[in-house]
Amino acid sequence: MVETGGGRLHQRRGAAAFVAANRTLLAAAWVVGFALVFLWQSASISLRSGGGGSGGVLLGLLSGPLPPPRPAPRLRPAAYNLTDFGGVGDGRALNTGAFERAVEAIAALAERGGGQLNVPPGRWLTAPFNLTSHMTLFLAEGAEILGIPDEKYWPLMPALPSYGYGRERKGPRFGSLIHGQNLRDVVITGHNGSINGQGEVWWMKHHRRMLNNTRPPLVQLMWSKDIIVANITLRNSPFWHFHPYDCTNVTVSNVTILSPVSGAPNTDGIDPGIYPVICLQRLQYIVHFCNNSCQDVLIENCYISVGDDAIAVKSGWDQYGIAYGRPSSNISIRNVTARSLVSAGISIGSEMSGGVANVTVENVRIWESRRGVRIKTATGRGGYIRNISYRNITFDNVRAGIVIKVDYNEHADDGYDRNAFPDITSISFKEIHGRGVRVPVRAHGSDVIPVKDISFQDMSVGISYKKKHIFQCSYVEGRVIGSVFPKPCENLDVYNEQGQLVKRAVSLNSTELDYDI
Repeated sequence: MVETGGGRLHQRRGAAAFVAANRTLLAAAWVVGFALVFLWQSASISLRSGGGGSGGVLLGLLSGPLPPPRPAPRLRPAAYNLTDFGGVGDGRALNTGAFERAVEAIAALAERGGGQLNVPPGRWLTAPFNLTSHMTLFLAEGAEILGIPDEKYWPLMPALPSYGYGRERKGPRFGSLIHGQNLRDVVITGHNGSINGQGEVWWMKHHRRMLNNTRPPLVQLMWSKDIIVANITLRNSPFWHFHPYDCTNVTVSNVTILSPVSGAPNTDGIDPGIYPVICLQRLQYIVHFCNNSCQDVLIENCYISVGDDAIAVKSGWDQYGIAYGRPSSNISIRNVTARSLVSAGISIGSEMSGGVANVTVENVRIWESRRGVRIKTATGRGGYIRNISYRNITFDNVRAGIVIKVDYNEHADDGYDRNAFPDITSISFKEIHGRGVRVPVRAHGSDVIPVKDISFQDMSVGISYKKKHIFQCSYVEGRVIGSVFPKPCENLDVYNEQGQLVKRAVSLNSTELDYDI
């Protein structure tokens, strides 16, 4: 018994001596073990979310190399890689020549169905370049086309015919990073590769008034048809992100558009004006049925978070838009998530001088935005905004939910017609819901531009500011049908759910605006 107890005592003393002698080693082993567990958990999270990082590195070490990037599907009779033309994707080498040589090679194949240009993973710095007809530009996963920030590489182009001048400065405007005119059958797609305008320098110069010309869009196609833009990300444009101008059969599918929500001025997401845009979830469901009058437009299943309007429907500016005379009509926007901290999720105008009609906006969520949906125009625009329907719109922490503004007084020049009053009529809002909204409705007409035939039905918006005039109206006439919260303004007739008149409007031209809210 004594010998056994002594043996145990010596064992405990030996263990204590070992720990004391190797304290640093044991601490290091503990740290390494903890780090391995942490990285293993990171690897699991990264694998589930599709991310990379240190977890992905460890996963590769423990379970073998990661699978290679998905190969680009062959969508044309001929296919090339940008590296075939000397492209270098290190983010520093300038690849303008490689893109131009590739486009030239594809242009030579037009009569044989054109060609496909694959942009592999990497960062491909370039100055602006043009596309050609019967061309597919395919951006692999991990591929990023970068616009060179130095403005001396960007060409100047004439002002848009329906604008008269550059949108920001008189005279010519900078051309887009990816451009095309009078093209047919062009596809920009990929495995969610991205096109990055690197707009930070442009935004800074704009703020400091260092630019003499209007900033460039990221992607602009003019007078073209049969266009598909799908499964890519557009980000950080110097100006508008995607601007098809007077095109037909333009499809935008599953596109993500991103820029900072502040400090990135005029970085609109999609600006469908005198051109049709179709945005569908699956390419195999695309149907081409548009024409030059902007008929049958669909924008669907897109995520947009930018520094200006997420989507803005336009049709020309003042006397220049009136003279160009191309309306935007038969437009459907649905299943879109939008954010605009400084402007609106969905806008119509303010450049609408060619007319905007038959627009449906449905199943849209707008979050953390200054305004939800907005119609904006002014004296001098002329034209019309009519037959606009909003349904199943959700506002989440939006300062002003529904805004109609008729004194948006930005003009191309002083030559606009002071008697060109836009006509606004037949605007309906149904199934409008939300929370954290400061002013649910601010509908501001005027004595010369009244808002006519407006209706609200099935509306319940949780408010964040309890003050009398949070449903604001000025020179508005129309109706409220059934349950509407908060209490609507006195300008509107009240009907029950069965469509029976309950109460006539007190005054059609009463003013209940409070811009201090």
